[in-house]
Amino acid sequence: MKTRIRYLLIALVLALCESFAGTLHAGTIPRVGFLDLSDPSSRLFESFRQGLRELGYIEGQNIIVEPRFTFGNNRRLNELAGELVRLQVNVIVAQSTLGLKTAMSWTKTIPIVMTFIGDPVAAGFVASLERPGGNVTGIGGLAAGLGGKWLELIKETVPGVSRVGVLVNPQSERMTPELKAVETAARSLRVELQPARAEF
Repeated sequence: MKTRIRYLLIALVLALCESFAGTLHAGTIPRVGFLDLSDPSSRLFESFRQGLRELGYIEGQNIIVEPRFTFGNNRRLNELAGELVRLQVNVIVAQSTLGLKTAMSWTKTIPIVMTFIGDPVAAGFVASLERPGGNVTGIGGLAAGLGGKWLELIKETVPGVSRVGVLVNPQSERMTPELKAVETAARSLRVELQPARAEF
């Protein structure tokens, strides 16, 4: 969780810098929209606020956070994303796939910082990891081919390894390209995979 928040905050600060580049006026306080599917007690939101404080951002003094929560009612996402755009926030943090899609449907200019657990390229949120394009940045979890890199790292670390266990959630669509990448790497590295079902 801490690593995820750290990367999220780095992406946020960079997005704010980009948003303010050449247009920052003395005394202007950046306004951050936070779009969340849960409620203010969310661990991610609390960690986010704590991380801001650790970076020297004090809410109400040198940053304004505009949180919007659906409280589990995802039908409110469209309304809440629209509120943030009308408030002219400088950046929107979207912590879910639905929140990200909704924010993207509302603005092509306000930077959107994502916390996406899948492959943002395959999902169509960014053009590529090197050159995302558009107004979306942030952190992603599973990029296609990353599992193969993990296997290569294991082989480098333990050269004699001949069998590696892999947890697979058969109900997760995003696991398919990742598993294929691991299988391809396993063949080239001459490593036997031992898959185990793990439904989440």
